[in-house]
Amino acid sequence: MSSSLSIVPFLNKVIDLIINPLLLLMFAVSFLYFVYGVFNFLNQDLNSADKTRGESRSAIMWGIAGMVIMFSVFGIIRFVMGTFGITSSDINSSGATNFLKL
Repeated sequence: MSSSLSIVPFLNKVIDLIINPLLLLMFAVSFLYFVYGVFNFLNQDLNSADKTRGESRSAIMWGIAGMVIMFSVFGIIRFVMGTFGITSSDINSSGATNFLKL
């Protein structure tokens, strides 16, 4: 089997064109949910103990949890790529261009 039939260029394309934009979108949604929770929390009366204050705290915590998860997924992907020796410079090789018909 020749080196031009490697799966590395395909994985790099999938990561660059599908996974990274999805991670960025999910991180943005988590951040917006966090900001929504902070905004609602700060708009509440400090002495009120109603359910909206609890919902705001919950939104803040879930927003932070979502951002931590997205950072972790990004780190795990980078770790796995590094473990298998996959670098983003592999996608620019002539074998990758021929393999993907670019």
